[in-house]
Amino acid sequence: MNIYVGNLPWSATEDELHDLFAPHGTVESVRLVTDRDTGRARGFGFVEMDDESASAAIEALDGTEMGGRTLKINEAKPRESRGPKRW
Repeated sequence: MNIYVGNLPWSATEDELHDLFAPHGTVESVRLVTDRDTGRARGFGFVEMDDESASAAIEALDGTEMGGRTLKINEAKPRESRGPKRW
């Protein structure tokens, strides 16, 4: 299952996210989303775990704090198409 992790502190690293989720099961992958132009963190990311571990991690970690920010954690939903760009 792919897990959305939002409201991350700008200083968060993939290793920190891995360590946060590891007590709840095997972390298959971690990806922080960065701005394409600046390379700076955008304050959210994704963690992939097996379904059972992911459910436990979401239950345990949603609403907890990291770096002074309250995390928003839930099952990631497929990205909706935004349609063609309009200038």
